[in-house]
Amino acid sequence: MNHAITGDTPAQSNDRLAYFPVALFSSIMGLAGLTIAWLKAAPIFALPAEIGLGLRWFVTLFYAFLLLVYTSKLVRFPEEVKKEWAHPVKINFMATMTIGLLLISISWLSVPAVSEWMWIIATIGHFLFTITIINSWLNKSHYQITHANPAWFIPVVGNILIPIAGVHHAPMDISWFFFSIGLVFWIVLMTIVFYRIFFHEPLPAKLTPTLFILIAPPSVAFISYLALNNHQLDGFARVLYFFALFLTLLLASNALRFFRLPFALSAWAYSFPLAAITIATFEMAHLNPGIFYPILAGILLLVLNVIILLLAYRTLLAVKNRQICQPEP
Repeated sequence: MNHAITGDTPAQSNDRLAYFPVALFSSIMGLAGLTIAWLKAAPIFALPAEIGLGLRWFVTLFYAFLLLVYTSKLVRFPEEVKKEWAHPVKINFMATMTIGLLLISISWLSVPAVSEWMWIIATIGHFLFTITIINSWLNKSHYQITHANPAWFIPVVGNILIPIAGVHHAPMDISWFFFSIGLVFWIVLMTIVFYRIFFHEPLPAKLTPTLFILIAPPSVAFISYLALNNHQLDGFARVLYFFALFLTLLLASNALRFFRLPFALSAWAYSFPLAAITIATFEMAHLNPGIFYPILAGILLLVLNVIILLLAYRTLLAVKNRQICQPEP
């Protein structure tokens, strides 16, 4: 009998689909970021463009697959989706669905018609996520300071991504509108997250990889600000880039701590922030003469590839061992 009609619970259906995690969409962010990084690297290092183009097709099809699976979960197990919406941490990963599509639209900028419709759908969807999630922060009493973590940046600060493709697809004021939302909320949420980290108990091991998300907002803001200012490298752009670079070095100094953590899907939080600082460094290489930034970009691209290959391997191993799509203890 059809689960959508009967409203079966996961216990009744014994179906792993009910526990398909929305956080898996963070892998799209990392893979799309890797794709854009390879597209940026090709002209600078005289690399084959086919690498980035092939990754672009792969991440687009993989996104379509994950979206189909999650839509099936919504149809068959709406109560499980509602639980994710009500969860003080998981709700933030809902926005990875629209951010993933925004990043894919950036990777398709060389095909404007494809990029534009992806960008329109993702922008509208992300704006709705932003309004809904901020309202949940304002109107719900179940949030505690210990719930705060860098994943809170995802739904609101993700608005900073919109102008990167938006300057090609819409009036400039629309891009400035979303950039303003993301930039101001980044400052607010960064203050809250640092207060929580400094003065309360450490993040749980499962959420510790989300510390890498701290790198993403200034890196993306740098790229987005350049797009809004005709790629003019002014003082504010440099502040954004160098703060992102400092955070990257700060977290790199704690590498052993991260390597010792047990694997969880939250480890994909390493991927997109590293991709963002890599892409930002390629932008710096393009705008600055000399060999420093190209060398740094090349090193970051190498690290990014290794990290994503390891994450993909560990994720596939977890799927094989049936450690994903399981009820949480």
